[in-house]
Parts: sequence; C-alpha cells; structure tokens
Amino acid sequence: MSERESAEEYLEGYAEILAGVCATRRRLSREEREALGALGERAAEAGIGLRALVRAHLSAAQRVRPGLPPAVADHLLSAVEQAVDAFAEGHERAQYLAMRQEEAARREFIDDLLYGRSDLGRLAERAERFGLLLSHAHAVAVAQGPEPYSDGSAVTRTVESSLVARFGNRRILLTTKDGRLICVAPGDEPEVLTHFAKQAYAATDGGQVAIGRAHPGAGGVVHSYEEALNALALAARMNLNEPVLHAADLLVYPVLTRDRQAMAELVRTVLGPLRQARGGAKPLLDTLTAYFDTGCVTAQAARSLSLSVRAMTYRLDRIHRLTGADPADPVQRYTLQTAVIGARLLDWPDQPL
Repeated sequence: MSERESAEEYLEGYAEILAGVCATRRRLSREEREALGALGERAAEAGIGLRALVRAHLSAAQRVRPGLPPAVADHLLSAVEQAVDAFAEGHERAQYLAMRQEEAARREFIDDLLYGRSDLGRLAERAERFGLLLSHAHAVAVAQGPEPYSDGSAVTRTVESSLVARFGNRRILLTTKDGRLICVAPGDEPEVLTHFAKQAYAATDGGQVAIGRAHPGAGGVVHSYEEALNALALAARMNLNEPVLHAADLLVYPVLTRDRQAMAELVRTVLGPLRQARGGAKPLLDTLTAYFDTGCVTAQAARSLSLSVRAMTYRLDRIHRLTGADPADPVQRYTLQTAVIGARLLDWPDQPL
C-alpha cells in the first residue's frame, strides 16, 4: 500500500465535515476539530508523513466540490484550511510526544550505560537501538569547558555535525552528562575520538578532553568513562594543561596514590623540612615542580617562574640543605620527584596530611 493510500485511511468523516461547514457557512465546531486532531495523532503514530496527508485532504476536497451548490462552494477553501489546521495540530502533538518519549528513553539508557545500573543483557539489547554493539570494545572521551553543555546546545550540535560529516553512521554515540560532552566510539577506531577531541577543544573555546582506554562489554564503557573523568580530575589537581589527556599515559598516578598512607608518609618525610624555609614550603615546592616539569633544566625552570638563574640555583641549593636530597643527583632526584607528585596529588601543603 502506497503512502497516499495509507493517508486515505485517516480521512474518516472529513468529507461530511466539509459539506456540513460549507452548507451553513460556519466554522468547524469544537467536536469536529477534536475529531480531526485525533485522526492526525493516529496518522502520526502510524508513521505517515504530513505532506502525504495534506495532499490527501486536498484531493478529498476536490472530490467534494462538484457536489456542493454554487452558492456555498466558495466557502470550501476556508473549511479545508480549518480542517487541515486541526488535523496537523494533532499530528504535530503526537510527533512531539513521541520525540519527548524518545529523548527520555535515550537519557535513561545513557544514565544506565555510564553508571552500569542496568542488567547487562538488557542494556546490550537497548544499546543496539542507539547504534552501539556492547559485545565489542568501546572507548569513551569526555570534554569539559568553561560552561556546562546540554544535548541541544550549539557546541554539542557543532561537534555532532562534524562527527557525522567525517564518519557517518559508525556506531558512535554523542551525548552530554553533568554539563560535559561525551563520545562513545568503537575501541578499534581511535581516529573517531581523536577527531572528537580536536572538534570539542575548538568548540568549547579551549576546553580539555580526556580519553579513556578501550574496554570490552557493557561494563567496559563505564570503566572507560570513569578513566576519562579521573583523568580530568587529576589534571585539575596536578595543573596538567594539555588540551587532550589519555588515561593510558596517566596510569602512574593512580599507582602512586593506591597506598595513600604510604604516599603521605613519603611527602612528610622528604618534603616536610621545607616548612622551615622563609615563606613556608610552597615556594620551594613550586621550584621543584618547575624544575622537574622542564626536564631538570635550570634556566628553563627559572624562566617559567620568572626568576633569574642565580635565584633558581639558590633555591635548589636551599632545598638540598633542608631535605638532604640533591635534585641534581639522579638517585635522590627520583625520591624528590615522587614526593613532589604525591604532594600535588594530596594537595600538600594546603591540606594537612
């Protein structure tokens, strides 16, 4: 059955309404408008497009016209306009409701997917509806910027358009959660998340993107998502300003903080003596951070702190005398650098250990 033939099924009582309205030259009654609106809702639920339905209404009106007395035929166009308006209102109402239901189902699925709160078998079935095959490995990228983003925001639409134009339908899920942009992509297509990161960085006006590792199964999506979130949190604590962070490159930090008590003891023992310095431990801790971040190049570290090389050398010597560890010595440097990383992770000295 063609779409036009299907549309004809939803014209029940339409011809009679036109004839009655034209005969009395009145407007459609409330009951007639409601009946036409109900037909519009049913047609929308059946998936019939509004264009075909409007054509069917016009064709039916042409068939009604020859049977009307000449004196009332001129009122037909007004009657058709009212009838089609009532029908289209019902059609649009049903479409809007369906869209809201689809959005609610999609949001519920995303929440379950990212938090692993649903039965994995049921989750995998629902995932196919949204283009994911959870039997495969997936990786998740998370982007955050200076403001929160929603599914309908301009930033989200811009990134989504770029992904669709570049990759088409490749089982990619783009969404938002807690004001962040999230992209779930097949684990064997890293170019998707690389492109997402580039576009998200530009669209968020210099935001930061973290990419989790690929993991198999429905639980793998949650794992990768949490890795990306942890990478962003770690970047904030460690002042990591790189636009794109890879969780795989940051694995050393969770290892270092797995035994928090041991790390706190290391920081207290190695860096605790810096509190004796004039101004407290913070300036000398910043000195060590800059020194290690620049590959232990004194001149470059001095420039990053807006110090002279002489002042930088004095600070490094002061650290050596207070801690007993020489930043220039390869063996002692490792202990100092590990302690500095621990201090940044534990927010010392601002937070007590």
